[in-house]
Amino acid sequence: MGTRKVGNVGLPLMNIIRMKGVPILHQLHIEECLLRTSSDNWCIINDGTNKPNIVMGISGKPSELVEITPVLQHNIPVIRRFTGGGTVIVDDGTIFVSFICNKDDVPHVQPYPRPIMSWSSLLYSKVFHGVADFKLRENDYVFGVRKFGGNAQSITKNRWIHHTSFLWDYKTHNMSYLKLPKRAPEYRLARDHLDFICPIKDYLSRSDFISKTIDAAATCFSLTSTQPPLNLEFNPTSKLLTRVELEASAIKSL
Repeated sequence: MGTRKVGNVGLPLMNIIRMKGVPILHQLHIEECLLRTSSDNWCIINDGTNKPNIVMGISGKPSELVEITPVLQHNIPVIRRFTGGGTVIVDDGTIFVSFICNKDDVPHVQPYPRPIMSWSSLLYSKVFHGVADFKLRENDYVFGVRKFGGNAQSITKNRWIHHTSFLWDYKTHNMSYLKLPKRAPEYRLARDHLDFICPIKDYLSRSDFISKTIDAAATCFSLTSTQPPLNLEFNPTSKLLTRVELEASAIKSL
């Protein structure tokens, strides 16, 4: 089904899916399926996930990014997603927003990481206008110099996905499962996790953040609400790493 125009608005159609507490691995499977098998534009908002998970980019190495011993002791799932980007730990305090777009429906955005990031930052500047000192710094969304949103992307021939994990809130002890990455943004200045991040809850309620995000998307697209697909006849690449894989990664790093 191709992109349709609605009324006289003259904006491309975007299907919006709102979910709450959907497991992050299932969300990633939905996203990859829609990216690779659909020809529509999509916005997916998942308000929290059901339990803590560590999510790494497609090329991430667990031994370099994750404190494997406590992760195994406490049975924290580790997922390798189908997009690039860094490593995050997500839970019920994380709000996920994903945009899946046909490049022809956003022709002013070149289908490369930096232009897509710039487009997304303009959209989110509407969300945080008058609320906080919002900026795009390197590949992160920040208030001032503290990160609250991590981004990742995948770009195909005709389509791309840009998805973000927003820290509406976070649990301090969860940050101990993550190592300080070897490749960190310059503005981080070697700060530990708790000095580097901040929560959105200090600036906006959950409901306000979600409603403002939808309003911002409506300035670029004509939105129509829909439900996530039920039967995913698709072989996704995002996967849960096994205990054996994590232990083997730890041994290789010795």
